[in-house]
Amino acid sequence: MLRALIYLLPLALTIYAFIDCLNTPEDEAKHLPKLAWVFIILLFWIVGPIVWFAAGKLRVPPAGGRTPSEWHRNHRTTWVAPDDNPDFLKSIKEENTKDESLLKDWEADLRRREDEIKRREGGAGSTDASSS
Repeated sequence: MLRALIYLLPLALTIYAFIDCLNTPEDEAKHLPKLAWVFIILLFWIVGPIVWFAAGKLRVPPAGGRTPSEWHRNHRTTWVAPDDNPDFLKSIKEENTKDESLLKDWEADLRRREDEIKRREGGAGSTDASSS
């Protein structure tokens, strides 16, 4: 088991360093071109990955953000929640105003219809009483 670990650990380190080197942008590779780093990692499979991690890559994250998660973190809109957005709150107030005016119109129409029904019933009730 220990013999396998002696071979698997440097192999895993080499594979990880190789993938990390390939995913690193060219301008973040320090001291040598990226292609030279790939050859160093693959040819010197125990020392190469260690040197890559120690001196081959710029470790400070770039200001503009390279990955989507960095881009989303750095370019987030100013509003976190809808309650913080004044435009959203204004649109809700406008909708409430429209809904209130519509409700008042419906209530007025309902009162008008009820009054009309009462007049009909009142008028029909007086004619029924006089004819009996």
